[in-house]
Amino acid sequence: MPTRRTLPGTRRLTLEGDLAALMVEGIDQYLTRETQNTRKRRGQAADPGTSSELRARLSEILGLMDTRQSGSIQAVSPVDGPAEVARGSGSRGYEVRWPVLKGVDGEGLLIRPEDLTRANVILLPDCDLTPEQSAGLRDGSACPYLADRLVQSGCQVLIPVLMDRRCTYSGNPDIAMTNQPHREYIYRAAYELGRHVIGYEIQKVLAAVDSFEENGLPIGVFGHGEGGLIAFYSAAIDPRIGSVGVSGFFMQREDLWAQPIYRNVFGLLNDFGDAEVASLVSPRKLVIEIAGHPEVQEPPKVEGVSQSGAPGRLMTSDPEEVEIEFDRARSLSSDPESLVLTRSRSGNPGEAETLEAFSAGLGVAPTHTDRDDVPRYVREGVCPQLRFKRQFDQLVEHTQVSLGEAATRRAEYWREARDEETTVCSKHAELYRARLLEDVIGALPPVEMRPNPHSRLFYEDPKLNAYEVTLDVYPDVFAYGILLIPKRIRKGDRRPVVVCQHGLEGRPQDVVGPDGPRHPYGNFAYNLAREGFVTYAPQNPYIGQDAFRVLQRKANPLKLSLFSFIVRQHEQTLAWLSTLPFVDPERIAFYGLSYGGKTAMRVPALIKQYCLSICSADYNEWIRKNVTVNHRCTYMFSGEYEMPEFNLGNTFNYAEMSWLICPRPFMVERGHHDGCAPDEWVGYEYAKTYRHYALQDLGDLTEIEYFDGPHTINGEGTFSFLRKHLRRGAG
Repeated sequence: MPTRRTLPGTRRLTLEGDLAALMVEGIDQYLTRETQNTRKRRGQAADPGTSSELRARLSEILGLMDTRQSGSIQAVSPVDGPAEVARGSGSRGYEVRWPVLKGVDGEGLLIRPEDLTRANVILLPDCDLTPEQSAGLRDGSACPYLADRLVQSGCQVLIPVLMDRRCTYSGNPDIAMTNQPHREYIYRAAYELGRHVIGYEIQKVLAAVDSFEENGLPIGVFGHGEGGLIAFYSAAIDPRIGSVGVSGFFMQREDLWAQPIYRNVFGLLNDFGDAEVASLVSPRKLVIEIAGHPEVQEPPKVEGVSQSGAPGRLMTSDPEEVEIEFDRARSLSSDPESLVLTRSRSGNPGEAETLEAFSAGLGVAPTHTDRDDVPRYVREGVCPQLRFKRQFDQLVEHTQVSLGEAATRRAEYWREARDEETTVCSKHAELYRARLLEDVIGALPPVEMRPNPHSRLFYEDPKLNAYEVTLDVYPDVFAYGILLIPKRIRKGDRRPVVVCQHGLEGRPQDVVGPDGPRHPYGNFAYNLAREGFVTYAPQNPYIGQDAFRVLQRKANPLKLSLFSFIVRQHEQTLAWLSTLPFVDPERIAFYGLSYGGKTAMRVPALIKQYCLSICSADYNEWIRKNVTVNHRCTYMFSGEYEMPEFNLGNTFNYAEMSWLICPRPFMVERGHHDGCAPDEWVGYEYAKTYRHYALQDLGDLTEIEYFDGPHTINGEGTFSFLRKHLRRGAG
């Protein structure tokens, strides 16, 4: 009898070309459309929340999770020489330091008028300028007189150090240096731990506000470029800031995904465009200045280091778009007159009209004259580079200390689910499954489209037939894979299915053919099908280098991720597989390698229909792999910049994900020479998985197989595990 060219109940698949690339393109189209729709959805929100609720939400996604330290701004001066670093006619400048977080200080310059101080101003230049440049003590500032004008108006001016876009210290000299901007390097480690380089710098501003509050004078912040970002969000979060100047930053925010990755904020666009952030400043004074922004093309081009920096660009905003967003901000404001829009004629920050409006919010009269006797150095030995290195090292160290504390935070996060035996009660699994999906992975709407399956014969051999299959998921989004069906299945015989997942840049074709490469996949879908299992190899969308990483960049501001789509694709696939007359829907297992192993941890934890999961060549102390700067296995030095998942470190490591797979069988496959992680990391994390199963008398449902091999499918213990737990009808 001739082999069917299509599967029963399906239409003929006629789609040609690279189906993996078409899948990535379709998801990109979906995300582009949803990004444009966020503005409309925010405007239609029935109850966006109170100002305090919105501030709390903004604080959370910007990573303000640590308690600030108390203390005042202190001058840093040498034993010999003058206490001040600079003097001008009627002003003194000091190097200063103030406590921010445990182990983290703020540092910068404080310039004080010798006469009566009328207000406090935190001046935040673009991050590539040193405080000395912003104060006019060194060349490089586009507006070297801005600080002096504020001082002449009676303001004491604090200019903090911000992380810049250079990459001098990004890396570990004993392992690898990278071309990641300093801001990106901090971002990568912080993001996984629920923190952010933006949040760290806001904390520095607010710690300074804590100190300034003691003198009872008005407090203002003025920022340009990256400093404008920090000023804007700081004022939105903290009502103590009475006047705000934002130069060259305010814009329509829908292209956030194309900006440098250190501006990526998980879920920002769901609640906040710049207009919504501005509404949190109202009714305080907010001055938006249309001005130039430093042109930035990330990452820096540096020879001899790991080229792992993420792409991104910054440029001056279109003035018309700024005006549109400003009008929207006024429509949301409780006091539209408190918002002022100015335009810099020169393109530089802090021109006369802007400064006048900003100063009015502080109750001081601005000075517009540029003096010849601005503050000048009066002592040697000031080294901005050493100060910057100190600030950079403190933030890196804070992420590493936070990494050490993450297990304790996860234990607290899971506290309500634990019984007296300190294991997790299964009755709480649904709560944590929902949290993993909604708070970490990001939940897309449930799939409502019919699968509309299309298929075509891919190949046949004496023991099996292979079919390519596509299924509709969302408009523009489809699932695709290859189904292997053993021949001579008796009528009424329902076989178990093993879903065999490829890794990074992989394809279903890599695992389903009799002549595929031995490493890393070992033809495992084909070999399992020859044993009598039905196997299905899905195409997952982590393919195409930056093409798929852009999906993660577009997804994150919508509180989504690549796995948001993968989860729904698998749900649709399982629903369709369950309709096949030769498939037992209660015995569909998952087996994934590498990035497929990442899928093996996340997808079966969320989709209960998978009756079993095998994680190959990926299971390890996942949070450490993402955050540590002291091991060559870390993603901190690699080009896989999409790996950090916001706040995963304080919520779900791999052991916690396996608790959501329990009581279903779960196995880890691990080669001793797998560079994914050291054996010690794998063993440490798996011990928590095994303990959870064992305390529920389920120890026989979980296994780990170590083998003397690399990053590959071994296919011995895992195949036995599948036979053991899917044995009914498997042969």
